Amino acid sequence: MGTLLGDYAAAGGAAVWLLAAALGLFAVLAVLLCAEDLRSHRLPNRLVLPAYPAATVLLGGAAAAAGEAGRTVAMLAGAAVLWLGYFLLRLISPAGLGYGDVKLAGVLGLYLGFLGWSHVLAGTMAAFLIGGLWAGLLVAFRRATLKSAIAFGPCMLLGAAVAMLLPVPG
Repeated sequence: MGTLLGDYAAAGGAAVWLLAAALGLFAVLAVLLCAEDLRSHRLPNRLVLPAYPAATVLLGGAAAAAGEAGRTVAMLAGAAVLWLGYFLLRLISPAGLGYGDVKLAGVLGLYLGFLGWSHVLAGTMAAFLIGGLWAGLLVAFRRATLKSAIAFGPCMLLGAAVAMLLPVPG
């Protein structure tokens, strides 16, 4: 995302400001959702649901202003694919994921899809890797057992952030 922001800045115009606003929204949302999920193991609708139209307008507007309409299609497809994937995981293992995680997956799919399918895959893989490492550390340091529930939202957000910040081929 950093390279893309630089490209949009070099081109000038509204695209860079809309993309910067979308990234600001992501940062604020990440902080609020991480704090809430770690505290209560919930990702509240009052935070997640408004992020859908806000991110769609900001990212879609940036793509339109940059003349990259294909990014909007990829962004919407990324949201649909991640939402559906997490929804299926929720159906398979209701104790493993909450509906808040499913709803958050769609928002993250907007951001990652905007960058491309390799970012969608990288962000998803990073989330599960970070979640597994976090759970392993909690168990190793006797802060949790193998049956303990952990907040997965922060892992999802961190995985998406890593994928957005690091160059991903594709």
